[in-house]
Amino acid sequence: MRVGFIGTGIMGSNMVKNLMDAGEKVTIYNRTKQKAQHLIDAGAGWRETPRELVSKVDVVFTMLSNPEAVEEIANSVDGLLAGETSRKIWVDMSTVNPSFTRQMAKTAKMKEMRLVDAPVSGSKGPAEKGELVFLAGGREEDVQKVQPLLEIMGKNVHYMGGTGSGSAMKMSVNLTLMHAMTSLSEGLHAAEGLGLDKEQALDVLLQVPTTAPAVAGKRDMLLSGSYETQFPLKHAYKDLHLLEESAYQAGISLPVTGSVREAYALAKQYGMGDEDFAAVYKLLAKGSE
Repeated sequence: MRVGFIGTGIMGSNMVKNLMDAGEKVTIYNRTKQKAQHLIDAGAGWRETPRELVSKVDVVFTMLSNPEAVEEIANSVDGLLAGETSRKIWVDMSTVNPSFTRQMAKTAKMKEMRLVDAPVSGSKGPAEKGELVFLAGGREEDVQKVQPLLEIMGKNVHYMGGTGSGSAMKMSVNLTLMHAMTSLSEGLHAAEGLGLDKEQALDVLLQVPTTAPAVAGKRDMLLSGSYETQFPLKHAYKDLHLLEESAYQAGISLPVTGSVREAYALAKQYGMGDEDFAAVYKLLAKGSE
């Protein structure tokens, strides 16, 4: 199967590398070619536009930052859907809201292209190691067709149901992740404020069952104050915004999530958007200065 990949940022570049290491021939496109040059040097093919790329492959993966970026890549004059798309599969791994996924699936269907939504759980480290978890939605036979490729990039593929189901599950997964990070940050802030040693308190918090294992890897960041980006805080804020939008569309209430979103909004406002999302802790520390 000829493989195309659009979006070679923090996550996408590692996913392409894993595909290539497994022997797959991958053709890539990125808005900024320079950021993809290391993959081209390693043997990846390159096309100047998404339109050119899709015409040369059987399946195309997109890993982009937000719905606006996906729509531009798909619907622009030289976009994905302007190329030869008949009977091909588009796997969108971007974190977007379910309604947007369903909208894009309808647009792709008009071009005889089938969309699988397969966002991932995991950040830079799991992407490097090929240990991502895929949350897939769409026609089951389409998911099965691309599953061998997903299994190169990840350790598990969960089929969630029809179009938009993968995106819906990703919304829920990220909700719990951002809650967990904010909870740990506030717990640590409280411990410090009550006079406890920061490192000792953090080690206890990370050992007790009330702390989610997913945030345990943030220990060194919280102690050093250096938040090298694995999952950008600005993307965490974007995901919470999309989640609240989706909740409104579905008629469900998420009152606690509103408070968590405001914490990330303030952190972004204070210039922490490009740091790892664990930098939300700095917002609390800043409030005590």
